[in-house]
Amino acid sequence: MQNDTLNVLKTRRSVRKYKPDQVDPETLDAILEAGTYAPSGMGKQPSVIVAVQSPEDRKAVMELNKKARGGSGDPYYGAPTIVLVLADSNITGTFVEDGSCVLNTMMAAAHSLGVSSCWIHGEHLMFDLPEGKALLKKWGLPEDLRGVGSLALGYAEGQPPQPKPRKEGYIKIV
Repeated sequence: MQNDTLNVLKTRRSVRKYKPDQVDPETLDAILEAGTYAPSGMGKQPSVIVAVQSPEDRKAVMELNKKARGGSGDPYYGAPTIVLVLADSNITGTFVEDGSCVLNTMMAAAHSLGVSSCWIHGEHLMFDLPEGKALLKKWGLPEDLRGVGSLALGYAEGQPPQPKPRKEGYIKIV
């Protein structure tokens, strides 16, 4: 069976090399808004989405990710936009799952609009650090928000990778 939604879900791939061109505002707004329609436990919507585009803040987030996770280079693969998903863990015990749904929804929305993405991890560590709390404060956000994950977002440099074959036994109907 084929339809537009299934095609988007089957053809989206993680991209790890981006052009420097910024995502246009109308497209970015549509991607971010799609994230707000992701499911959440009991509809409580604990997630907060932060799109980072300023070079200064992007560098601060990049350095914070490297500090929290270790490593070198750009953990966001040169993407001009970093979309952070944070959550209020006091609202629901499903804040990680809820934020994960937000990230996945935005990846599908981005792909449907011709924008590439890659889920980046480490925010669960980053925003527990004093530097992470300082960024939240700078952005006018509560310092007790917890990091869930982020997206590298932009236009792919080159062709995205081909999908890997689906594993045997992935689905079992009983």
